Amino acid sequence: MPRSVPDTVNAFVAVVADMAVAVASVFISVWLRFDSGLAAVPFGRPDGVYSAHFVLAFAAAVCTYVAGRRLRLYKRPQRGTFHDKVPRLIKFSLVVMLSLLVLLAVFRNFLTYDVSAGTILIFFPVFAFLLIFERGIIFRMEFAAAAKRPPLNSIVIVGSDSTAVHLAKCFKRDPRLGVNVCGMLLPPGSDSGYSNAGDVRILGKAENFSEVINSLGNVTQLIVAECGMPRDLVYRMASECERRMIRFNVVPDIFFMLTSLVELETVDDVPLLGLRHSPLENPWNRLLKRTEDVFCSLFGLLISSPVILFFGILVKRESPGPVFYKQVRCGYNGRPFTIYKIRTMKKDAEKASGPVFASANDPRRTKIGTWMREHNVDELPQLWNVLRGDMSMVGPRPERPVFVEQFANDIKHYMRRHQCRPGITGWAQVHGLRGNTSIEDRLKFDLWYMENWSLALDLKIMLRTLFAVRNAY
Repeated sequence: MPRSVPDTVNAFVAVVADMAVAVASVFISVWLRFDSGLAAVPFGRPDGVYSAHFVLAFAAAVCTYVAGRRLRLYKRPQRGTFHDKVPRLIKFSLVVMLSLLVLLAVFRNFLTYDVSAGTILIFFPVFAFLLIFERGIIFRMEFAAAAKRPPLNSIVIVGSDSTAVHLAKCFKRDPRLGVNVCGMLLPPGSDSGYSNAGDVRILGKAENFSEVINSLGNVTQLIVAECGMPRDLVYRMASECERRMIRFNVVPDIFFMLTSLVELETVDDVPLLGLRHSPLENPWNRLLKRTEDVFCSLFGLLISSPVILFFGILVKRESPGPVFYKQVRCGYNGRPFTIYKIRTMKKDAEKASGPVFASANDPRRTKIGTWMREHNVDELPQLWNVLRGDMSMVGPRPERPVFVEQFANDIKHYMRRHQCRPGITGWAQVHGLRGNTSIEDRLKFDLWYMENWSLALDLKIMLRTLFAVRNAY
């Protein structure tokens, strides 16, 4: 979205607040190191210890500004929820601390007084805590102020599929984007919008976009969200928007999403164009992710064992049958493995129906099973699958072989999601794409995750999982 005057002011406030928090964190760290009594001071407390760290406080403020700009933390308007931003803020704090340690090592010989390296180490948790608290306040203030301002941009979305509706709803529920969604234009051959369009207004046909824009009069942006739009119509839209000085954007389909990350190599002057490797194809990244999985699964099993035991007893009391439910799923490279869950359905639930997806108000569920599914408690035994190496903490959700065979034949690029370990949670799951939801939409999110993987993204997804209950049935 274009940056407005309020966005510029908000970015400036965030810069000043971050730098002030950095300075305060330095002096709080000095107090914790020398005056709180929490840490030993082997050589005694130096005289003028606070004034000696003024230079460190100034360096922390400068490093905070530079690191924040590099990490794009001052980009406005903001998007997403606050808990999505916590991993980046922790990374931000770590970068600032490491920068201060490097500066101390380089300039220590030029200082006429001693700056404590221990103070810089204490600075990291102090700065991270205060930064998250400060950014939480700023986030709420920006959201409240944006809700009171009239939208600056009027947008028309071309499309009627789930992507178009999702985009429209994102604009509507986030006032910080400053967007008024005028409505949607139906693509050629479509008589009605997506069934979950809700209150999104249908303006007419995409072929008549010029007349619709004339009737609205104040459109500032046109977004083509339908993947199967005729190329000549898209070209006419782009040309007309350029003539009218209206911003024009296109949502890429799955193929373009894949081919947008390309690499070029040459073999004896012959150019070869291909897909760029996923970050998870790097052996070092795979080692990092496996280390994350082992640590998180061990810690998770340790703290969740009493929870599993408690709900196992409740399951056994309510319904005859085993406590744990075992099922074959497709894993890495399509290899089958046995997944473990706490049983949430009646014994032999699929005996009559065969393999089917769970649905809302599914009669096969037990009472305690309904609650466990809504709160993701039944997934806890899968930590054992993660520890064994069958699964990862974060990744595409594993499906049953019968469904995989069906989807592989019906949906292009579906098997690409099996190029990494499946996960207990994933990018699609935290966006509500679970259960009986669109497989194509799930695939888009799964492939995006694989192409953009990082440890910070995994942490973000795990944090969001705590609040992801949509379509959990």
